[in-house]
Amino acid sequence: MRIGIVCPYSWDVPGGVQFHVRDLAEHLIKLGHEVSVLAPADDETPLPPYVVSAGRAVPVPYNGSVARLNFGFLSAARVRRWLHEGAFEVIHIHEPMSPSLGLLACWAAQGPIVATFHTSNPRSRAMIAAYPILQPALEKISARIAVSEYARRTLVEHLGGDAVVIPNGVDIGFFADAEPNPDWQGDTIGFIGRIDEPRKGLPTLMRALPKILAGRPGVRLLVAGRGDEDEAVEDLPAAMRDRVQFLGMVSDHDKARLLRSVDLYVAPNTGGESFGIILVEAMSAGAAVLASDLDAFRQVLDGGSAGDLFPVEDADALATSALRLLADPARLSELRELGSRHVRRFDWSTVAADILSVYETVTAGAAHVAEDERISLRARFGLARD
Repeated sequence: MRIGIVCPYSWDVPGGVQFHVRDLAEHLIKLGHEVSVLAPADDETPLPPYVVSAGRAVPVPYNGSVARLNFGFLSAARVRRWLHEGAFEVIHIHEPMSPSLGLLACWAAQGPIVATFHTSNPRSRAMIAAYPILQPALEKISARIAVSEYARRTLVEHLGGDAVVIPNGVDIGFFADAEPNPDWQGDTIGFIGRIDEPRKGLPTLMRALPKILAGRPGVRLLVAGRGDEDEAVEDLPAAMRDRVQFLGMVSDHDKARLLRSVDLYVAPNTGGESFGIILVEAMSAGAAVLASDLDAFRQVLDGGSAGDLFPVEDADALATSALRLLADPARLSELRELGSRHVRRFDWSTVAADILSVYETVTAGAAHVAEDERISLRARFGLARD
């Protein structure tokens, strides 16, 4: 099958949607499909052979964060050229409502369109206000996918209609087979995320750290992600700052090793999450997980049975939970086992098969419509069938 996938966010700035698109494309290629991904990217960004650049992106506030998006007349022309040259059997657009390539592709594409909605924002005034403008493009979508029940709820509340829920996928084997790093083992807590993005929750974890260190002075916090490291620890007592180790941006390989190494992975996010791919990655690596009690995180953690939860932005509760877990090796082992079993449903072998089923449904539907139109035209002009 010839498949065109549209990524709205800049390829050179790591993020959950970009990783999802990358991994889906590579899995489909391994299965023998022809896949092309259109994404914003800076001119100097090295791209895999299946990615086509739509040009440089610009930072835009979006969904409680800052996304690098691509929009405008030049971008629209590049979208049309990519569609024409690709002659795709199905177009898969991610975040079609974002002011970026997804919306442009939705306007320009012909034939079957599948759209995946990642955003969870049930009170978006902007989405409500923009609906009349976006409606003609959205009506062209043949099938809708939501990455979680909460993304589906956002879609239903703002746009009407419905969507099938297919979660984000993870290569479970990649994380499960990673080699632990001895330097990252031994009373360690892990955090992965952008340091300077408040909704990722690092400030909450930093507020919890003094209580954690008072109870377990040997604990180290390992932080992987970009941002201002000095600002991140400025409210931490000076004597405790050496208990925080900043690793900067890490490769996928080192991320897997980090998750395999830590005693406890903490996700203190404060909101704006529609899924929680980092939790799936952590469970795949066999890490015990402690996470904010966000709706999306609760769902990923099987209602809290595959990982422990604490009230959102409650640093004291986070510290209490972390101390209890670190002092209880049996509970940590139990969480690792429960998480490893639960996470199997998120493996790409399952997720990609579900997405391919959607592709096959919409392409079969388009073929039936085309055949009906041919029959109608032949009848109208009195032509015999082939």
